[in-house]
Amino acid sequence: MKKRVLSIILAAALTVTAFAGCGASSSSEAENSGKVTITNVSYDPTRELYQAYNEIFAKHWKEKKGQDVEVTQSHGGSGKQALQVANGLDADVVTLALEYDVKAIQNAGLIKDGWLDNFDNDSSPYTSTIVFLVRKGNPKNIKDWDDLAKDGIGVITPNPKTSGGARWNYLAAWAYADKAYNSDETKIKEFIKKLYKNVLVLDSGARGATTTFVENGQGDVLIAWENEAFLSKRDYPDDYEIITPSVSILAQPSVAVVDDLVDKRGTREVATEYLSYLYSDEAQKIAADNYYRPSNEKILKQYSDVFDLNLNLVTIKDFGGWDKVQEKHFADGGVFDQIYEK
Repeated sequence: MKKRVLSIILAAALTVTAFAGCGASSSSEAENSGKVTITNVSYDPTRELYQAYNEIFAKHWKEKKGQDVEVTQSHGGSGKQALQVANGLDADVVTLALEYDVKAIQNAGLIKDGWLDNFDNDSSPYTSTIVFLVRKGNPKNIKDWDDLAKDGIGVITPNPKTSGGARWNYLAAWAYADKAYNSDETKIKEFIKKLYKNVLVLDSGARGATTTFVENGQGDVLIAWENEAFLSKRDYPDDYEIITPSVSILAQPSVAVVDDLVDKRGTREVATEYLSYLYSDEAQKIAADNYYRPSNEKILKQYSDVFDLNLNLVTIKDFGGWDKVQEKHFADGGVFDQIYEK
């Protein structure tokens, strides 16, 4: 059995532990010098990253405070995870796929205003981008976004209504079409509609989409987080290759302390340190080793043999920010609902 499958099983077990144990925690437990437990609610593809990070953070916290810390994990589609936290799922910290999902928790009154400025780089300790994963030899000769809209191409991508990665995928495709069709929105929508007509499965999250493509063998191309594509290529070096499109997007996962819960549990100090330490050199290298792009430019350059640092990347600011994007594209009745045909 592949390492990634084992990690998914482990993550599922940790998630069960998180659900079972967090409600029993209290501020008295947090203040006890013996042990503290916090929960990180994250998005789909970060299992391996936080599995490694939690080990070094536990060592760091023990050295700093003389206290043992256990971090339990919950993973799923970013939008779905945000909704669950907003509806009561315990989370000391959230490490989600995009700013808008953290805002949804803020809007529920659980995270204070100004969270985006609490940590460096708009509270984004690492970034990623969107690439294509194809089968070895690239039998369908897929080179760019326009190939994904051709007849006979089976596309795998998650559902933008539930997955943060899927929203980045959609926006990267839109950015390509915007350039190709000189911002003619009618033609852009026609292109996006053709692309999604080729989508065989809309999984709820990015890891589910990877499983559909890699484990279940469906489709000709997976639109993927860069880190997901690298992990698949690492685990199956003889079966897959990565194609970098001519236009992609700077994907900025966001992190935040869930103020409402940490104040109730007395875990603010450890939760804040948990996110702060993601910016340490040690953690930044772990992010890079798990194929996330470090926000530390010096460390990122050390991995120039891994990452293409000359990609043509648009940003969410080019779309007017997440509030505008969500309202136009992903809200009920938005562009995605208008163009997508099951």
